Amino acid sequence: MSTDPVRAYRPADRDQVVALWQTCDLTRPWNDPDGDIGRAQVTSTSVLLVHADGDRVNGTLMAGYDGHRGWMYYLASDPASRGGGIARALVHRAEDFLRDQGCPKAELMVRSSNDAALGFYDRLGYEAQDVVVRGKWLNTN
Repeated sequence: MSTDPVRAYRPADRDQVVALWQTCDLTRPWNDPDGDIGRAQVTSTSVLLVHADGDRVNGTLMAGYDGHRGWMYYLASDPASRGGGIARALVHRAEDFLRDQGCPKAELMVRSSNDAALGFYDRLGYEAQDVVVRGKWLNTN
């Protein structure tokens, strides 16, 4: 009997999750991983999923529904395990979560220089959108 490797984040996963994000170059000085993890935990319309092989976290994906669109962030898979379906399993589970929330459309942002991620999402049916993303920091702490 095999168990599903995708599950919700647990506090004991924290160090492995942050290390994986750093290994996959997902962290930035202005994005505090602990703050992002904490915010994902305080609402029923967001989730941080992990893909685990036993106690070893080898993939993550954060998803949230804002009432208009679903968004995905922090898709990471252990570079040594790429090509094994980790990212695909996480995206499918996040899509299921968003669908269960009543979400009509999932969106994500990918750095324009990340050709591997763009190709991955293309293969999953995600299309380029004719939009420009802009941002404004609301909290300067």
